[in-house]
Amino acid sequence: MNLFPALCVMSALVFGQATTTTTSTSTTTAKPAAKAAAKAGAKAGRTVEITTGDNMKYDVTEITAKPGESLRVVVKNTGAMPKIAMAHNFVLLKAGTDVAEFTKAAFNARETDFIPPTMKDAVLANTALAGAGESVEITFKAPAKPGTYTFVCSFPGHFALGMRGTLTVK
Repeated sequence: MNLFPALCVMSALVFGQATTTTTSTSTTTAKPAAKAAAKAGAKAGRTVEITTGDNMKYDVTEITAKPGESLRVVVKNTGAMPKIAMAHNFVLLKAGTDVAEFTKAAFNARETDFIPPTMKDAVLANTALAGAGESVEITFKAPAKPGTYTFVCSFPGHFALGMRGTLTVK
């Protein structure tokens, strides 16, 4: 009897994390699926992968895009700490947003993944929170107006420790 799946579920419950495992036993050919995935990838635009971990740093802090360009941002959390204590996201803010005020308001917004409801209109795009070993993504169009837009991790304290970057549209 393999107890590993039960132990994983119990661990997820203890640490407040849920995981989903999907197993496929289909024997159909993968060619149609591969073509559909390639087509979907083309619509998703350019992919920007950002890796982060328990060090509270993005490995990519500068992104350049053309006005209206479709971007797919994937955030991979390579850390080991439980999600409740250390999670990361990608939040792209409108130009002119007071970033310090946004992250201050985010501090008490756990129920909305640290996106403060009072400042939601300042958000151009955001991912969900990624716990250890998880990846999250968002596909969006870069702003039409050239300029510099700040992105941050809105998990409490992460912006203050340098978890931020810029999207330059030109």
